[in-house]
Amino acid sequence: MEENQMNVQIRRWGRGVGFYLFVSFFFILIVSPSAIFAGSVKGWGYNYYGEAMPPDGNNFIAIAAGYFHSLALKSDGSIVAWGYNSDGECNVTSPNMGFVAITAGMLHSLALKSDGSIRGWGYNSYGECNVPAENNFIAIAAGDYYSLALKSDGSIRGWGYNYDGQATPPDGNNFIAIAAGGAHSLALKSDGSIKGWGYNYAGEATPPDGNNFIAIAAGYEHSLALKSDGSIVAWGWNSFGQATPPAGNNFIAIAAGYEHSLALKSDGSIVGWGRNNYGQATPPAGNNFIAIAAGQYHSLALSRCPFALAGDLDDTGSVDIWDLNVFADKWLSPYNFSDFAPLAGNWLVDCYADPNNPACVHK
Repeated sequence: MEENQMNVQIRRWGRGVGFYLFVSFFFILIVSPSAIFAGSVKGWGYNYYGEAMPPDGNNFIAIAAGYFHSLALKSDGSIVAWGYNSDGECNVTSPNMGFVAITAGMLHSLALKSDGSIRGWGYNSYGECNVPAENNFIAIAAGDYYSLALKSDGSIRGWGYNYDGQATPPDGNNFIAIAAGGAHSLALKSDGSIKGWGYNYAGEATPPDGNNFIAIAAGYEHSLALKSDGSIVAWGWNSFGQATPPAGNNFIAIAAGYEHSLALKSDGSIVGWGRNNYGQATPPAGNNFIAIAAGQYHSLALSRCPFALAGDLDDTGSVDIWDLNVFADKWLSPYNFSDFAPLAGNWLVDCYADPNNPACVHK
């Protein structure tokens, strides 16, 4: 390890809430000279505009799928985009550097920078790319013609198309994750409960009761939530079965597309359900995946990190989120990720600082 020392900087935001934002599989790690969790991108489903045909390379750390375009974040903090580009949604803002998170809406894109500011590009008739001039943001989400951002104080900002109130988030500063759908929005609270607002024709903005949720995803008119026991619940429009998730409690990530859904299992494999007219709900075989994204009719997945390609880090035979604890123990001392639990896409919750958080339950 001495021959390739890595300078690891872990950034913390918030006021006593104990959350850490990382760029990577379930977290954002700012690593130099190279990212330790980078991998390659796989795409499937509708591909008329090339949206399901990602670029080559194994240095990607995050993915996002819009309606007909896709984004990927590289370990050097730059972004690549491909697919439909009629409104500049693939024309990454310049300078293309220093980004730590990405999200793709219908025809626009957003990226979060390491300084907490946001950049937006693409279709902007409703102001969905007119990002707030602040630098205290820690998470972003893009829906149909509108955008959301989570601030370091736990409050939410919204802008863009707002006919159904989807860009008018609730008051409060106890939110820890956000999701933007077609015209409805979701937010996960620090107590593990979910808040919904916006268009609610099929009940997509009316989440179930409970405070044991750790991740959320919003599709066009359906919603998903991951529970602390590893099971999935869904609600809203269900004409293609997109709101009927598979049984089981071995899931670690979720993604909601237009009318299909995806889930990542703890063994590194992906399951899909819902509308499948272009094969978007039929993921590739294999168990080397670590992140997923769902667009309108296409899907993306990020492969397993290079360190685990030859086998499991702890030789248990499965690709487990907790394998990263072993990696941390071996290589990132004194930073031990066993004190953390995954909490939605790019979030971890500090279980030492917040032991009563429902996310702090090992599956």
